[in-house]
Formats: sequence, C-alpha cells, structure tokens
Amino acid sequence: MRVISFLDKAVLQFDRALQTLVPHAAKASRVSPASQIAEAELTSDERKHASGLMRINHTGEVCAQALYAGQATTAKLEAVRKEMEHAADEEIDHLVWCEQRLYDLQSRPSLLNPLFYSASFMIGAGAGLISDKLSLGFVAATEDQVCVHLQKHMQALPAQDEKSKAVLTQMHIDEAKHKEAALDAGGYEFPQPVMAIMTQVSKVMTTTTYRI
Repeated sequence: MRVISFLDKAVLQFDRALQTLVPHAAKASRVSPASQIAEAELTSDERKHASGLMRINHTGEVCAQALYAGQATTAKLEAVRKEMEHAADEEIDHLVWCEQRLYDLQSRPSLLNPLFYSASFMIGAGAGLISDKLSLGFVAATEDQVCVHLQKHMQALPAQDEKSKAVLTQMHIDEAKHKEAALDAGGYEFPQPVMAIMTQVSKVMTTTTYRI
C-alpha cells in the first residue's frame, strides 16, 4: 500500500480548500432540506437579515472545513485522521446548503472566507500537533458553539422563512452528533472558562460576516 506523503496531503488539502472557497465547487451528498419548501415573501429588510444570518452560518461551515482539514493533516492516529475526514465530508452538505440558500436570497458568501479558512486551518493543525485528544476536544467544543449559534439563528430568522429554518434545523441535528462522536472518540471536554473565551472569539466572525 502506498504511503501518503506530506506533499500528497498538501495537494489534497489544497483541493479541499478550493472546493470550500470557490462558489459552486462543492457538491452535497444529500438534498437540501429547503428544496421541497416554497419560497416565502420577504420584505427587503427581512431578506437582508436572513442573508446576514445565513452568511454567518456559511462562514461557520468554511471554518469547519478548514478546522477538520488542519486536524486531519497533523493527526497522529490513522483512526483520528479518518474520523476528521469523514466529519469534513458530512459538513460539505451544510456548506452547500447554506451557499444555495444565500443565492436564493439574492445574496453571496462572505468576502472574508479565505481569511477565516486560513486561520481555522492553522488552529486545527496546531491542535493536532499537540495531541489527538485535544484535537477531538476542540471539535466537540466548536460543535457546541455552532449548536448555540444555530439555535439563536432559528429564532432570529423571519417567521415565514421556513426554507432557511429547515436548513438550520438539519444542521443542528448533524452538529450535535459530531460533538458526541468527538467526545466518544476520546476528545477532551473543555472547561467553561475556555468555552467562554471561544464564545468571545466567535463573535469576531459573526459580527463581521453578517455584513461583509
């Protein structure tokens, strides 16, 4: 069996980065939960608000792809690397669904996505270099933060925007499973002070990508 070299990994991760950042490049394995729901009538302000929330969620999925890619690159155990790659594959569905919804709302992804992808990749790679336990724990903590954001966004969306809500509802179900899977695989459960810091850091992303 051919051993995957560092160069092989670099090429694979560059390809994943392109699929994540180039519009319409990624393909979902599941049909969007919004596909069978009729488009609602939204005012200009409601459409703008829904677009801002979905742009945040799309950037969150960009960060998730980068985080998993970085961790898979530096994971010490083969089983952990495969777990990261499998989780990243499932997150592609979320990425595509959010992107589709943004275009349906006559909007676009955040212009800051390349910056957030790079930062998330470095964080993931750094965690993987320290230990697989920390890496898995970081996944669990990140997914916990994502679930909190999704719950808030489902409540903040315009009441009649059932298409966006359907996407976020399925994402919430999947993210909760990813969190539990990471902990079951031996991930370190971060203490509340660390979680509080992560919450403050995430506000930088949510505040900027809502508009940009």
